[in-house]
Amino acid sequence: MLKLFLAPALVVASSLAGRRWGPGLAGTLVALPIVAGPILAITLLDHGPAFAARAAGSSLLGLVSLALFAVVFAELSRLPRTGHWVPALLLAWSACLAADLLLAQLSVPPVLALGLSFTATACGVKALARTTGGPVPPSPRPPRWDLPARAAATALLVTALTTAAAQLGPGTTGVLAPFPIGTSVVAAFALAQGGPAVAGATLRGVLRGLWGFAVFCFLVAVLAEPLGGGTAFAIAVVCTLKLQLAIGRLQSARIARRSHLAAHADQDWAGAGRGPGLQAEHACRAPGSRSVSGRP
Repeated sequence: MLKLFLAPALVVASSLAGRRWGPGLAGTLVALPIVAGPILAITLLDHGPAFAARAAGSSLLGLVSLALFAVVFAELSRLPRTGHWVPALLLAWSACLAADLLLAQLSVPPVLALGLSFTATACGVKALARTTGGPVPPSPRPPRWDLPARAAATALLVTALTTAAAQLGPGTTGVLAPFPIGTSVVAAFALAQGGPAVAGATLRGVLRGLWGFAVFCFLVAVLAEPLGGGTAFAIAVVCTLKLQLAIGRLQSARIARRSHLAAHADQDWAGAGRGPGLQAEHACRAPGSRSVSGRP
C-alpha cells in the first residue's frame, strides 16, 4: 500500500510545485525514485539483498529507456499529427517498452550500466535543449478535478507495473522499475493543458532528475550485499537528495549568470547604438566652435 500512496503523492506535490515555480521543477521532482525505490525495497524484502542488487543494477539500464521516453514524447508533442497527448504518450510508451525489452537481455556490471545511463541522460539533455528551448507560456488555470485525476492515473499505473514486476526475474523487474509512471502523468497533463513548450520544459526537468536517480540505483546495486539492504537504501537516499540539491543550485547559478550576461549585452548594445552619432557630432565640431544652436 505504501507504493500506492507515495507515487500519487509525489505527482500531486510535483504538480503543485510546478504551478508555483515552473514545469521544470515539477519534472525534476517526479523523476525522484519514488516508484522504483519502493519496488526495489519490496524486492529486497521478498528475495534478499542479492536479488535486489541485481534488480537495482538493471534499473540503471531502465533509465536509458526513461531518457528515450522523455525525448520521444517531447519530439512528438511538437508534430501536428502526434501533438495530442494520447498518440504522443502511446508512441513514447511503445519506444520505452521496446527499449526495455532489449535492455533486459543485457547483463552488465553496475559501473558500465551507470555510464550508459549517464550517457543517455546527457544525450537527452542535449536533444531537448536544441529542440524545445525558448520561453514557456503560462498554463491556464487547471480544473478542480486535475489533481485527483493525476493521483488516480498514477495509482493505476503503479498497480499495473508492480503486478507485472512480481511475476518477473530480477533483470526484467529492475529494467521496468524506472518505467515513466509519474513522468507520463505529469508530461501528458502538461501537454494537454500548456502545450508543447510546457511539456518540453517538464521533460527537461525530468532529465535533470535522472542524474540522482542513477546514483540511487547504482549505490543500491553495489552496497546492498556488503552492507545490507537498509544501510544501502539509507545511503542511496541521502546521496541522491544531496546530488539533486547540488544540481538545482548549479542550474540556478547558470540561469542567474545568463541573465547577468544578457543584461550587460543589452547595455553594451545600447551604448554602441548611441556611440557613432555622438562621435560624428564631436568630429564635426572644432575646439571652441559653437553648435548650430549657438551653444558650445
